[in-house]
Amino acid sequence: MGGPPLRPDRSTLRLALVVGGLVLAVLLGFGLGRLNPPPSTASGAAPTAGGHTHPPGTGAHSHGGAAVDQGTAADAAGLSVSAAGYTLTPSAVEFPVGRAGELRFQIRDQRRRAVTRFAVVHDKPMHLIVVRRDLTGYQHLHPTMAPDGTWSVPLTLTEPGVWRAYADFTAVADDGGQTAVTLGTDLTAPGGYAPRPLPAPATTGTVDGFTVAYEGTPKAGEPTPLRFRVSAGAAAAPLERYLGAYGHLVALREGDLGYLHVHPQSGRDGDAVTFQLTVPGPGRYRMFLDFQVAGVVHTAGFTVTVP
Repeated sequence: MGGPPLRPDRSTLRLALVVGGLVLAVLLGFGLGRLNPPPSTASGAAPTAGGHTHPPGTGAHSHGGAAVDQGTAADAAGLSVSAAGYTLTPSAVEFPVGRAGELRFQIRDQRRRAVTRFAVVHDKPMHLIVVRRDLTGYQHLHPTMAPDGTWSVPLTLTEPGVWRAYADFTAVADDGGQTAVTLGTDLTAPGGYAPRPLPAPATTGTVDGFTVAYEGTPKAGEPTPLRFRVSAGAAAAPLERYLGAYGHLVALREGDLGYLHVHPQSGRDGDAVTFQLTVPGPGRYRMFLDFQVAGVVHTAGFTVTVP
């Protein structure tokens, strides 16, 4: 009853200290984790090598070994004079009807500087599409650039009305980054404007003695293969490469004139040229197929209705 108090031996004390330290470490780690959560990708950015991220709907696109950011989601372009930090600035927008003129313009960056570096895409650094607002008078032109960044190209607006010009290019920034952009602006040819109705939808048409037909039914928001065949009489036409490919396809949406430029698949599909077309929404579209035979470029037009 009156003996000395019991004391824990050293091994028991050592074990208690170890367990207590472990418990404290767990509690501290839990608390710090709540104060400093790990990085999250909930914003939708897709991580890539080197910690770089692309915004949703964009990705790396190679042009001669350089990376170019461009939208991968289906959407119509050319609806604005400014996009992605670049602005289309024409020197004049009015042209006399039926008389040869010259369209001159610059592409300017966010600092209002004229851009002078462009990537060569499909053999050209600039593709210019011009069409009247009723989707007639389609022209695919290739301007030339002066050292100060001013582009120029001969242009004839054949009929009165408002025309739409699309500058389709890939700009090279100071850091070497590349951005694919399509900008649009209106041009005018004074006079009475009498719009023509769109031709009826058809999958076969004729142009300059050639018969052009396609297979495939575009659906809104879904990639659809369109296989075009060009024939001369009963035989397949001997297509030649034009701007690095056996054909080029541009689709324009009736109403707002939204622009879609579709590149063909790299390989031939027998005697067909195949494009993957994704239209952004329902409506009526006018498709223009450029193809080359015997050094001459021809353009076939088609109307398609997307429900």
